[in-house]
Amino acid sequence: MFDYTYLPSPNLIPSLVEMMLKIMFIFTMNMGVFAPVLGWVERKQSALMQDRIGANRADIFGFTLFGLLHIASDALKLLVKEDFIPRGADKPLHYLAPFIAVVPALVAFAVIPFGGKYMLWGHEANLVIADLNVGMLYIFAVASLATYGAVIGGWASNNSWSLLGGLRVGAQMLSYEVAMGLTLVGIFMVYGSLQLTTIGMAQENFFRWGIFLQPLGFILFIACALAENKRTPFDIPEAESELIAGYFTEYSGLKFAMFWMAEFLEMVTIAAVLVALFFGGWHIPFITHQGLIDAMGHLFGPNFGAIAAMLIHAAVFWIKVVAWIVILMLIRWSLPRFRFDQVMRLGWKIVLPLALMNIVLTGLIILAVR
Repeated sequence: MFDYTYLPSPNLIPSLVEMMLKIMFIFTMNMGVFAPVLGWVERKQSALMQDRIGANRADIFGFTLFGLLHIASDALKLLVKEDFIPRGADKPLHYLAPFIAVVPALVAFAVIPFGGKYMLWGHEANLVIADLNVGMLYIFAVASLATYGAVIGGWASNNSWSLLGGLRVGAQMLSYEVAMGLTLVGIFMVYGSLQLTTIGMAQENFFRWGIFLQPLGFILFIACALAENKRTPFDIPEAESELIAGYFTEYSGLKFAMFWMAEFLEMVTIAAVLVALFFGGWHIPFITHQGLIDAMGHLFGPNFGAIAAMLIHAAVFWIKVVAWIVILMLIRWSLPRFRFDQVMRLGWKIVLPLALMNIVLTGLIILAVR
């Protein structure tokens, strides 16, 4: 008798196709859209804030396209630029460090949902690559790996300024990663889960968004996320006026571009986590998830209605992400750099005690309500 135990599931092929499409979509959004465009956005936004024109020199037959051609010109310049390695540098680690810096920002997106669950021709589509029940722990673990890229890059360059920048990275990340995990414990207590899809579905009601339930945790998480991103006002690992360019002083060409790109991709990841935890994820205020699917189903039928709802929810999620990227860039061009001792004092003496206090207050409020 034939044993049917080892036959593949009939849902295996649709699931594999769905997985590949989601991976391609996330990779395209990060590497094909955000990574190249954010450099132009930052130039133009800083120019507007400083009453300048910004990038506008690159042109084709006199057409500058608002400076967008600088994206292509910068990419071409970095492709043909000499890959210089200083004398005495550790070549294998010098090559490896940029990859360690850029990969975690991409891999962290595996557990961030950009939509809900939808039934398409009998198959349930879930708009998240890996729906882990320890999603936020996964993000913390992966994000911490990027620190090794900066530290190794600073050490492997055989440059005193790079080494000092790498040491600053290690000290800053140790200070703020401890506090960053504690700032989100209140969110986990309120929603009772570390799974980002569960937290997203719990925010279907506008008044149950994380920003309303955990305002102090939100403020503290923003501070820690900015420090994790190593951008102003927490850019002491680079500190151009002190360390030239910090841990990637001795990098050029594509390896320099990878460090540069890692900061922008980390910004996208931070914005996506903020949206997923504090701003309702893919939900539209005062419109329920199933309500939108039913409304689209009346217009286009059950399957195409689910596709329409899926596209709307994904668009809402990415619009929120873009809005937060703009806000993070506004912060970057509005505040001066902290001194090293101020960064350490803020992390250990202010953010960490407030995060612990927030956990205690959240626990007391939950006990009182129950």
